[in-house]
Amino acid sequence: MWEKGWRQSIWNELGQEWDIIVIGGGITGAGVLRRAAAEGLKTLLVEASDFSFGTSSRSSKLVHGGIRYLRNKQFDVTRESVHEREWMLREARNLVTPLGCLMPYYQDRKIREEFALGVVLYDLMAPKWKHARYSRQRLVRECPLLESPELGGGFLYYDAQMDDSRLVLTLIREAVRAGGIAINYAKVESLLRDSTGRVCGIGLADNAGGMPAQEIKAKVVINATGPWSDDLRSQVGAPARLRRLRGSHLIFPRDRIPLPYDVSLLHPKDDRAMFAIPWEGTTLIGTTDLDHKFDLDAGEPFATREEIDYILEAANSSFPAVHLGEEDIISSFAGLRPVINTGKADPSKESRAHVVWEEDGLITVTGGKLTTFRIMAEQALQKAAPMLRGRFDFSQRKRYFDPLPPPLSDFMLDAEEKAYLLGRYGIEASELLSSAREGENQPIKSLRNLWSELRYNARCGGVVHLDDLLLRRVRLGLLLPEGGIAEMPRIRQIVQGELGWDDRTWWDELERYRKIYRASYAPIPGGIPPALTGDFTWPQNVNAPHPGTKDERQKEPTVLYSNGAIRR
Repeated sequence: MWEKGWRQSIWNELGQEWDIIVIGGGITGAGVLRRAAAEGLKTLLVEASDFSFGTSSRSSKLVHGGIRYLRNKQFDVTRESVHEREWMLREARNLVTPLGCLMPYYQDRKIREEFALGVVLYDLMAPKWKHARYSRQRLVRECPLLESPELGGGFLYYDAQMDDSRLVLTLIREAVRAGGIAINYAKVESLLRDSTGRVCGIGLADNAGGMPAQEIKAKVVINATGPWSDDLRSQVGAPARLRRLRGSHLIFPRDRIPLPYDVSLLHPKDDRAMFAIPWEGTTLIGTTDLDHKFDLDAGEPFATREEIDYILEAANSSFPAVHLGEEDIISSFAGLRPVINTGKADPSKESRAHVVWEEDGLITVTGGKLTTFRIMAEQALQKAAPMLRGRFDFSQRKRYFDPLPPPLSDFMLDAEEKAYLLGRYGIEASELLSSAREGENQPIKSLRNLWSELRYNARCGGVVHLDDLLLRRVRLGLLLPEGGIAEMPRIRQIVQGELGWDDRTWWDELERYRKIYRASYAPIPGGIPPALTGDFTWPQNVNAPHPGTKDERQKEPTVLYSNGAIRR
């Protein structure tokens, strides 16, 4: 699937009429494609950047009901999300995995009682009974980093976690195996209208370059573009309805913050709930919740200096013995939540409920949470059903994730490594391991990733640019210091031939990757590039890109935090 020449082949076949065109290659669009393909509908998904490029690769990596939403009385959203979490744990085994969550409380009886009620309600919504109350002594025994004189005790409850980008890729690839078509770097420039003014197709441009623009017809066009939804809706004269909220995260080495569970944090300034999460051999801390003031075309979102300070303050308040600083950060990232704007002063109090609109034939599905993607997809398709030939009931249960194949008994891996690969690659895991060259079925540094994952994804993972590979297919850009630059000689050796790149293309792609990393994923984004380390050297010739290229950034506007504090 998606081997050399795949985009050209798909582009040449786009001129046919489709039942459904899905715009947007994030979790919602992937869910729509997967469900429509299961019905045998001729369905095309187009994505302007890479699959999972937007919000769906920049989440908090949790599949959860949102226990903090109970504080805002968003009971329906929480109940719906908890049910979907349980479904994903059953159906997407090894890709979505259980995660214990500690919720400490301090010398505040009101907070303690609020937490006690919250974990009971949370389990009743599932329904299950898998929480516990911990004494101060037991909590410190389970998580010594929480030790402080003010600590009173805590609660344990369970959610789940995943690699969000691999979740999206799994859905899309399984949809393609079921007959759907998906293409990245294909930008919708316009919506086509029929004689009555209703949307009946799209004008599509090749964002990767080299292929001619096309006009493509469909019975139904579904807008699943997340934060970009209003931009597309404006083409049918619909008013803007979204509030784009930025959530930023920091990633730290596991040995600096060794956590056995996810730990809930309450920020000392405004009591805002945050999380410290063990993820992929690191510890992830976030998230913020701020109005995003930048134009979406200004570049990828990034964690501002103010947000970095805010997250560090929360971490050091909850883990007082650790003394985290900027020098401890491996990487950062920020994502944009598409939230329905009701004008609340505090962004965190906006509802995470989703909506489905039909406007002049354009169906938009937006808002919501990653956890509820299946409900969002099915409701969007139910809205589309009257426009399709035939009678469809998209509320009928269908599998979204194929059953896992038998264990990888032919390969010398431990049980945990096999479960990891089966969860992320399913029936492709055996092919991935078989295609490896000598020494490639070995972990990359201290990570769970194997070198062979790079080769397989470069060969048939739909990679167009180096950042697709290192930030979304295999998350080395987030998990390794300096974006993995020290490993570039071996990465190049493995992937350059698979991608069909000559030397000049490799250096151009490496420079592009460095700019993206420095601008949006570095420990302090937009700052001075980190020193190049290891045996990596730049070519010394006039035609090669030079590492000293400047990367000018916009200045962040004044930010008003939910406690009323103003930071600049």
